Amino acid sequence: MLKVEIDPRSGFCGGVIRAISQAEEFLSRGGTLYSLGAIVHNEAELARLGNSGLVTTASTADVPVGSTVLIRAHGEPPVTYESARERNIRLIDCTCTVVLKLQKRIRDAYARLHQDGRHGQIIIFGQVGHAEVLGLLGQVNGDALVVENTTMLEDAFPRLDFTQPMEIFSQTTKSPREYETICQMLRGRGAQLTVNNTICAQVAGRHEGLTAFANSHDVIVFVSGRASSNGKVLSNLCASVNKRTYLAGSAKELDPSWFKPDDSVGVCGATSTPKWLLEEVAQAIASLDV
Repeated sequence: MLKVEIDPRSGFCGGVIRAISQAEEFLSRGGTLYSLGAIVHNEAELARLGNSGLVTTASTADVPVGSTVLIRAHGEPPVTYESARERNIRLIDCTCTVVLKLQKRIRDAYARLHQDGRHGQIIIFGQVGHAEVLGLLGQVNGDALVVENTTMLEDAFPRLDFTQPMEIFSQTTKSPREYETICQMLRGRGAQLTVNNTICAQVAGRHEGLTAFANSHDVIVFVSGRASSNGKVLSNLCASVNKRTYLAGSAKELDPSWFKPDDSVGVCGATSTPKWLLEEVAQAIASLDV
């Protein structure tokens, strides 16, 4: 018989909980609420909220004048707020407080790096095109280098001026280990580097706990939406310590061949994975006949 345990640390982070709570409160009163981009990178949760009246849209330009629009936890660039004012759009701003602080720190750093005739460089360790990263780039009018990995950084070296100061920031949901590697590479090239610790403490804390959780089970089923950046980071972490790690978006994606009789199975997920989905997957695993 399979023994199944849900990781108690998995599930929505505080920023996502707040955004979904405010969306649910608005939708409970009736009417249409527009979300700028997916409120959470999880297909099952998006379907649930969509059934309650949440409409995902790409831009304030795509919604009727005077509508109500939710800014998700990832945050938005300043141009979004300007557009909303011009179109008389009411904003429910659910930008995560950690992201808001990061946005301000990048603006302040940019001002420092360009005072007294200097031309310093802002570097962002993050996923190219990710909503949070786009919001960060907007704070400095796009004048920053975004790198996803060591290969991208190596490719960028010829374009960097190492005679000027640099400040590096990380997307809040990235791997602390990978961030440190990126910073070491820059220091190794002699960069005048200021490192800003901007990975969310809640997210960073999950790395250590998830490593122990993955090691303590025969099989890991990581539940996450395919578009979740944090999901990719954490599922890769699980796979690095437990080769029998499998990714599932829902209970429908479970494969009985993953399991052996009497396996200890750990179910965990991303900061964008709802608790109800973790419980649904765990129940489905427990009911398998293997």
